[in-house]
Order: sequence, then structure tokens, then C-alpha cells
Amino acid sequence: MNLIIEILYFFILFTIVLIANYLVKLKRVKKKKYKKIEEMNYLITKFKLKKDKINYLHEIIYISLINSFIISLTGVFVTLLKIPIFLRLIIGFIIIFALIYALYEIYGRHLKKKEVD
Repeated sequence: MNLIIEILYFFILFTIVLIANYLVKLKRVKKKKYKKIEEMNYLITKFKLKKDKINYLHEIIYISLINSFIISLTGVFVTLLKIPIFLRLIIGFIIIFALIYALYEIYGRHLKKKEVD
């Protein structure tokens, strides 16, 4: 029963963060403030992507999904731990940085491969 509650908590948190993140990024894209989307700027510089070939409206969905997954997974995992709060924070930061690096590395390679094709 406890596992079901934690999974439900994950999906509720994931949905809330996804909607909020998507709406914020959509507002920036509609106002033509592409330079304010930090994740895309990171991917463009790291993987040497061409800005003119990027459909920002299409990409913000994937960026929002990645961000929501990172935040939700870290939040749920850290709340499951029964250790002092400062250790939870340290573990949370480590998990966040590891997930950011890993997921954006995978996504950047995917975009680079898609650009070449």
C-alpha cells in the first residue's frame, strides 16, 4: 500500500511540475525570448546544434518532461529516506546533478543525431 501511495505521489508531482514548466517555457517561446531557455542554450553550445533548425515549440515539451522527471524522482526518493535532513539535501543535490547531466547528455546526442539525419 505504501508503494502505491509513493507512485501516486510521484505522478501527481510529475504532472504539476510538467504543467508549470511547460507553461513558463511556452510563454517565453511565444514572446520570442528563445535565449531565455537555458536548457536549449546549453544543448546548442555543448553539441554545436544549429539554432535555425530547432523547433522550439516542439522541443519545450521534451525539456519540460526531462525537468519534471528530474524534480519528481529526486523529490520522491529523498522523502522516502529516513535520515537527517542535511544528508537528504546532500543526496538530493547529488541525484539532481547526476540526472541533469545524464538525461541532457542523452537528449543532446539524440538532437545531434536527428540534426545529421
